[in-house]
Amino acid sequence: MVIFDAARREFAASGFAATSMDDVARRAGVSTKTLYRLVSGKQALFEGMVADRMDRFISGVRLRACDGSNIKGALREACLACAELILDGEVIALQRLILADSDKFPDIAESFYKSAMRRTVTTLANWLRTQQERGLIALREIDPEAAAGMLLGMVVFAPQRAVLFGREAPPDRAELERRAEACATLFLEGCAVQR
Repeated sequence: MVIFDAARREFAASGFAATSMDDVARRAGVSTKTLYRLVSGKQALFEGMVADRMDRFISGVRLRACDGSNIKGALREACLACAELILDGEVIALQRLILADSDKFPDIAESFYKSAMRRTVTTLANWLRTQQERGLIALREIDPEAAAGMLLGMVVFAPQRAVLFGREAPPDRAELERRAEACATLFLEGCAVQR
């Protein structure tokens, strides 16, 4: 939705406190009156923006990664989808603003945690659970939620921190593909020496 894309750019550029409904309306090319007809205020706009982005992510993971004929390729695609979401420059800018403003606006931190962070883990956990039920992977005694958290950590932790702290730019598509491939291999094959 154009309004949510405009809101994401505005929040990322200005922060939650400094973003106004007028600025978002202007960026989206609609009147402020129209914007208020669609969303009740800035908090609702923020929550709608996060939900919209997550809905697109979740449908992408479902469509791209659940065919089951090539589990390594499917896992690589699921990892890549997660990396593209979490390591997106605007998403990282939103994380910075949330961290900076969380003491003044605790509701945005809570909303982002539930609607974005937890939903990402749950989406990947559901994907892993489905693959386990199909007999394509064996998580053994590891809960799919825990396995999803571990896998996401492998995929995004180091690059996300490097970007958050200004050490590096967000990885490009080729870097994300290499990392997703390496993480899929490590997750599926482990590090044990084959005898």
